[in-house]
Amino acid sequence: MAEHNGSWRSNELGPAKQLRLPQGTLRYHDAGSGPPIVFVHGALVNANLWRKVVGELAPDFRCIALDLPFGAHAAPMPPQADLSPPAAADLIADAIENLDLNDVTLVGNDTGGAFCQLVVTRRPERIGRLVLTSCDAFDNFPPKVMQPLMPVLRLPGALTAMLAPFRLEAARRRALTAMRLVKRPVEPEVSDSFVLPALKSPAVRRDAGKLMAALDKRHTLEAAKRFEDFDRPALIAFSSEDKFFPRRHAHRLAELLPQARLEWIDDSYTFSPLDQPGRLAELIRDFAGRPAPA
Repeated sequence: MAEHNGSWRSNELGPAKQLRLPQGTLRYHDAGSGPPIVFVHGALVNANLWRKVVGELAPDFRCIALDLPFGAHAAPMPPQADLSPPAAADLIADAIENLDLNDVTLVGNDTGGAFCQLVVTRRPERIGRLVLTSCDAFDNFPPKVMQPLMPVLRLPGALTAMLAPFRLEAARRRALTAMRLVKRPVEPEVSDSFVLPALKSPAVRRDAGKLMAALDKRHTLEAAKRFEDFDRPALIAFSSEDKFFPRRHAHRLAELLPQARLEWIDDSYTFSPLDQPGRLAELIRDFAGRPAPA
């Protein structure tokens, strides 16, 4: 384990680095060598989501885990930064361009999967393959169980109030399992890295609030209309027991993306990179075209 600017990251992710982009400074982690895979997390988590998957894949691939300004990040954006869904997609695409990556396998989870859909339908030039694990799509952005809460979350100070219980260590330890995002508890350092940045930094809370306030199904519905233009391989790898993202959406994604195939990840909730990292890594390795190790 290593400490970087007060935010814990696993050694499996590789060293923390920075990109200077038009929107602001973006941190990322870089491990391994070979064909590039870029990992995109969702709201209120960070690159730690992918640490075990990266550990499995780094011997064969160059794994780039972005630390996006989605509420659990160490480097806040400037106050004027746009964090609407199209702007978040541009941030991902700009990072890929700045790193001069080509034929990228783009992997998204949760809110990050929605942003990946926007990337491949708006700026697909450097993307060779798409992997969508359980994620927002179609009219489920944000997830329907959260939609009644969105007007409240958009009120000033609402996010601060929502996070307040997690000042207690016991609440942080139970958060992911209580919300049924994972089936099994994760390491305390990881749950802390997801929650503490927003608790400690008003600028991080500001970024998270801007992101949450801008979520709107019109963006994912518009992206779905253009799926047919992304005629490149896609893997839909949804969790079979997911509580937020319906199975019918996995089937629909697989039907609308021209070169898609559907795989199910058993014994997992939304965060399959935490619940079933070996299974997810196996699927990505096979999909990205490299043979599995003997």
